[in-house]
Amino acid sequence: MKPQVRGPRTRPVVVLAPLSAVLLSDRMDGVSDSTPVPAQEAAPPGRLLITGYAAEQVLWLVPLLLGLVLFVVGGVLVVVWVGILLVAAAIPLIRLVTNRQRHIAGRLLGADLPPPYKPIPRGGPLVQLRSVLTDPMTWRDLVWILWAITFGWAISLIVIVLLLAVVTVFFWWFGSYPLLRMRSQVDRVLLTYGSTETLERRVAALTRSRAEAVDHSAAELRRLERDLHDGTQARLVAVSMSLGMAEEQFASDPEAARRTVSEARAATSAAISDLRSVVRGIHPPVLADRGLEGAIRALALDMAVPVEVIGELPGRPPTPVESAVYFAVAECLANSAKHAGHQHAWVELRHEQHLLRVVVGDDGRGGADLARADSVGGTGMRGVMRRLAAFDGTMAVSSPDGGPTIVTLEVPCQLSPVSSLPRTTPSSAPA
Repeated sequence: MKPQVRGPRTRPVVVLAPLSAVLLSDRMDGVSDSTPVPAQEAAPPGRLLITGYAAEQVLWLVPLLLGLVLFVVGGVLVVVWVGILLVAAAIPLIRLVTNRQRHIAGRLLGADLPPPYKPIPRGGPLVQLRSVLTDPMTWRDLVWILWAITFGWAISLIVIVLLLAVVTVFFWWFGSYPLLRMRSQVDRVLLTYGSTETLERRVAALTRSRAEAVDHSAAELRRLERDLHDGTQARLVAVSMSLGMAEEQFASDPEAARRTVSEARAATSAAISDLRSVVRGIHPPVLADRGLEGAIRALALDMAVPVEVIGELPGRPPTPVESAVYFAVAECLANSAKHAGHQHAWVELRHEQHLLRVVVGDDGRGGADLARADSVGGTGMRGVMRRLAAFDGTMAVSSPDGGPTIVTLEVPCQLSPVSSLPRTTPSSAPA
């Protein structure tokens, strides 16, 4: 049994979330945006459960009033330290209730309403409090409280009274769901971003993703140019010079000419090997021949530490997605081999509801930190993010001290039947 993906210190580190779950989630810049999307198939709540939700909302009057008073009084006294403490105590209480109401509204409306707050950055208490106070959703929560303790509270109370008063059971039977649904519609408007804000954030995220993809492509072209110039081109120049020397030696020293030609032939073989290495860096032949699952299994066999590949794919992703995910897995396994000090690693493949999910884990020492890796010049994980962001993919890292380290890669895509995609023969195999 492998550790769960969402372990301690799980930090999403890629800006774009799959469209099937969230229209936008910009984690790197501290922007998290959520829009109601159809939730997974779930039975609608019954009338008794709806009434239970209404009773819960009625009981919220006390914590909501307490949170509002703490926030207002803390804002007035913010010039002294006690005001900051009151605001810091009010915000978790308010968000606890609002997140619960998002869940209830999502159940009643048949939509998924995840918390749309900005992620709290690392730093001191004042830095975190400043981030919370500059989050627009914090102030929308306060507006929602004014609605929830007045008209919203009255609607929920009416649903309970209709049930408790025996003569109004008929009205409760037919009116409880419309009343709570009406309240949930208002809650959704206040507690989530509107379509215009969502589209603006989506456009901004796509602009950043496109810029990163262009930068990544330019970096790849420079890498290929450098590899060809420093490797293959230098060997071919040496071959040309050796053949020129052999041509001059044929008349005076045939034996030396033969030795020079042999050296040129060896240099040619080395140049061919360099070219194959460059080609594999662009698109590995094993990936084209066996698909993503077979290529990852072949990659696992080449690792010094045992790597177990779990699961299978019923088809093949689009070629660009296949290549991006393969190189992302290769980078994750390479990082494990370099830094984790692990005894065992695994790769789990799964495709559900048009979402390709690959989990790469190891039982090493843990403590992986993207920010620290970037500060010392690491670019591998940053490259993984750029590859996946171009396809609305995400990368989540869970790496507590002592392990395990678990990296979850998710990319929305459709799978094609294996037979519908062309197969190629590896260059090392006979035609």
